[in-house]
Amino acid sequence: MPARSDYVGYGSRRALTVSALSLLTFLAGAGLLLSGAMPAGAGRLERLDELLPLGVIEASHFFGSVVGAALLVLSQGLARRLDAAYYFTAFAIVVGIATSLLKSFGYEEALLLLTTLVVLWRARPMFDRRAAFFDTRFSAGWIAALAGALGASIWLGLFAFKHVEYSRELWWQFELHGEASRFLRASVGAAMALLLVGVARLVGYAPHEAPVPSDHDIEDAGRIIASQSSTFPFLAYLRDKALLFNDERTAFLMYGVQGRTWVALGDPVGPDDQMGGLIRQFIERCDDFGGVPAFYEIGKARLHRYADFGLSLAKLGEKAYVDLNSFTLEGPQGAKYRQVVRRLAKDGGSFRVVEAPDVPQILSELRSVSDDWLAAKGTAEKGFSLGFFDEAYVRRFPVGVVEVSGRILAFANIWQGSGGEELSIDLMRYHHDAPGNVMEALIVHLMLWGHDQGYHRFALGMAPLSGFEHSATVSLWSRLGAFLYEHGETTYNFQGLRAYKDKFKPTWEPQYLAFPGGGRMPRVLADLSALVAGGYWKIFQK
Repeated sequence: MPARSDYVGYGSRRALTVSALSLLTFLAGAGLLLSGAMPAGAGRLERLDELLPLGVIEASHFFGSVVGAALLVLSQGLARRLDAAYYFTAFAIVVGIATSLLKSFGYEEALLLLTTLVVLWRARPMFDRRAAFFDTRFSAGWIAALAGALGASIWLGLFAFKHVEYSRELWWQFELHGEASRFLRASVGAAMALLLVGVARLVGYAPHEAPVPSDHDIEDAGRIIASQSSTFPFLAYLRDKALLFNDERTAFLMYGVQGRTWVALGDPVGPDDQMGGLIRQFIERCDDFGGVPAFYEIGKARLHRYADFGLSLAKLGEKAYVDLNSFTLEGPQGAKYRQVVRRLAKDGGSFRVVEAPDVPQILSELRSVSDDWLAAKGTAEKGFSLGFFDEAYVRRFPVGVVEVSGRILAFANIWQGSGGEELSIDLMRYHHDAPGNVMEALIVHLMLWGHDQGYHRFALGMAPLSGFEHSATVSLWSRLGAFLYEHGETTYNFQGLRAYKDKFKPTWEPQYLAFPGGGRMPRVLADLSALVAGGYWKIFQK
């Protein structure tokens, strides 16, 4: 496993180098603007006049300021490590060096630009992102910095040439010592360059929407899912989340966008050594669009990956896992399970597993059970971290069904992890005509089936807000979570859900939320709830 120092976090040396280069480029651009607003040094124009035509001096002065404005804009692309910004910046610096020398023999700014170019050249491997420059937003801070640099250069020019009386003829004066005229024209050129960039942003920018995965994306995701044992990534097949792959397409994460919050569901899927890169890629993509990154339902084993990026961690609850190797109906420990199985048989119920190729033949019956369950619960379909009834999704998996007199009255789709390690379920629904305790009986039968198939553990899902410590020294969120767990039964059956899953003697593993911190948690949780419910107004519906 790579050392933590191999990963790039916001506090890492690589991030600091990129930030320093971005700042240096911004200062170089501001230097060109300020140089264009000031009179040339004594005797420099005369020496240039002996070597160059006046037109070259005039053009160099104008384009020097335009290049300065371009470097201000490109510095933002460097901060995002865009490869296109790297090449354009290198080209702009070369042009800037030439114009600095040709307009007034400005070797000072030329030296600054040359230094920036050398450092940029040495840092080439850091600029490896291929995101489109104009697809993303400029933050308020960047816009203020751009306006401030341009405004400072204009103020300096007005101050430097305050002895020159303004007239319209100044715009059309082309002479060796007509530096006030050159300042006016160069300032307009720089302002127009920034204005064009602003117009391009206004016309071309649209808020990011999580793209629906293509068939190719689903195919690649399926290959990656099959290379590991967890069943949770099967939620990618719902196609209600975008998929973000690494460059080699050997790992991915799934995410949704609600408001300004970008929520990645679970840990990245794929080889462990690819996790750091994908987390970084996701955080940078969020930053491109001014989003707030969050990672929902991540396990404790990899929390350090998120801490490497300066993210805060908050416990969400605990996930239950049943050891199928020891699960049995025999002996005293299996007595209550035997009772559940016998009660179902006494009520005329039987269990069987319908393999995936045969599921299309029973889809109409499954749909009827699902619709009845939704109506009885008075609820609508959820999404994101919860499955919903979609025929293309349901037919991908085997389905465990409970039948009475040949009629399907309960079902659960079965997630089979690779390597026989993990078995789980997602959709679990029953008809109002089903026998009592049909869900418990269905789970017991599925566990027995999984044991017979050689699976090692059964994932029962999460119990939200469970497992918080009671102490006056824990965080405010931990105290609030413990309070809601104990007193929130009227809104959500937190303790009842935990008690129900405890019947199966599971082991509990904590689940966490990783996010930037700084008071963002209430907004992140609200956006996350809306993402699952299908909108803010549905959060408080059943």
